[in-house]
Amino acid sequence: MEKYLTVKDIALKWNITPRRIQKLCADGKIEGAVKFGRDWAIPADAEKPRDARITTGEYKNWRKVSKDSE
Repeated sequence: MEKYLTVKDIALKWNITPRRIQKLCADGKIEGAVKFGRDWAIPADAEKPRDARITTGEYKNWRKVSKDSE
């Protein structure tokens, strides 16, 4: 049987938040992740999925209005 890690262990390994790991597991982005009750078991050799939240490659803060447009 292969070794499984917790959400907290994977978060430290990949340097992202535990909540983001939970979301990736729930969305099926981490192959082999299994839910046991309220906890996730993630294979130790699982690969970190590509971050597809930003599609343009640069961050644009749409909430800030530039002073030029005032």
